[in-house]
Amino acid sequence: MPLTGSFRTVSVLFLVHLMVLVVFTLQTAEARRLAAVNTTTSAFFVFGDSTVDSGNNNYIPTISRSNFSPYGKDLPDHIATGRFTNGKLVTDFLSSYAGIKDMIPPYLDPTLTVEDLKTGVCFASAGTGFDPLTAQINEVIPIQKQLKYFKEYKSRMEVEIGKEKTRRLISSAFFLISAGTNDFMVNYYGPTKIRSKTYNISGYQEFLLQQGQQLIQGLLGLGARKIGFVGLPPIGCVPAVITLNSDNALTHRGCIQRLSAVARRYNTLLQIKLAAIQKQIPAATIVYVDIFNPIDRMVRNPQQFGNNLRPIEIWCSD
Repeated sequence: MPLTGSFRTVSVLFLVHLMVLVVFTLQTAEARRLAAVNTTTSAFFVFGDSTVDSGNNNYIPTISRSNFSPYGKDLPDHIATGRFTNGKLVTDFLSSYAGIKDMIPPYLDPTLTVEDLKTGVCFASAGTGFDPLTAQINEVIPIQKQLKYFKEYKSRMEVEIGKEKTRRLISSAFFLISAGTNDFMVNYYGPTKIRSKTYNISGYQEFLLQQGQQLIQGLLGLGARKIGFVGLPPIGCVPAVITLNSDNALTHRGCIQRLSAVARRYNTLLQIKLAAIQKQIPAATIVYVDIFNPIDRMVRNPQQFGNNLRPIEIWCSD
C-alpha cells in the first residue's frame, strides 16, 4: 500500500545544489515524522546526489566538490566537509532525530572504523542521477556503483561482525534515496539537452523510474526493509533552469510552470511505482518523501515562512 507523506556544466550544478539543498534542509518537520516512524532503526544508509552527499566526492577525481569555504561555515569547527551546505544535511538531522548518530559519514572516508560503519554511511555523490550518463558527464559516482559499494559494505561487515548480525543490522536500518534532479537539469533541460534528442519527456521519466526501481529492488535483495524515496522539487523554479529555459532570462525570472509540471508528473508516477513495489513485498516499508509541495508553497508564499528575505551575498573563493 502507498504510504504517501509517511511512506551539470559546473555552473548549472552549483545553482541546482544551492537552491535544492537550502529548501530541502528546511524540511525538519518531515524529518521528525520519518524519524518517529523508525524508532527501532539501527543504522542509516544514504544514496543519491548533492542533496545527501556527505563528502564522497572528496575522494574521487571530480570538480563537483564543496570541501572549501564558505561550505561548512555553520558547523562547530567551521570546516567544509564535502556537504553542499553551510552546515548539516537533512540526512544528518534525520539520523540525529532517530538517535543513531549526529552526522552520517561518507563511505569512501578511509578513516572509518567498524563502529562507524555499523551505524550507517552515505554512498551518495554530488552531481549524479539515476541516468548513468549524468554521472559520466559530471565525473561522479553513478547510482548503480553506489549499490555496488553497498554490496561491498555488506561483505565487509559479514567478515567483521558475522553474517547473522549483518543481516539484522541491514533489515532494521533505514535507507534514503534522493536523486533525479540532475538528470533533468543536466541531460534533458541543460545546455546540450542531450537526452531530449532520444527520449520524449514521458519516455525519459519512465527510464529514470526504472533505474530507481532497480536500485530499490537491489537494496531489497540485499536485505533492506525500510526505504525512503525522495521525489523531485519544482524544477521549473531552480534558478539555473530559469536562466537556460526562460524566454528572457534577464527580465523573466518567474518559475517555468511547464517544467515544474514535469516534476509533478514524475512524482505521481513514482508514487504509483513505489506502491506497486510495496504490494509485492508487504514485509518492507516503502516511504515516499514529498518535497515538491513544501518547496512550491515556499516559492509561492515566502512571507508565510517569516520575514527573513534579504539580498544574497556572493562568495568568491581565493
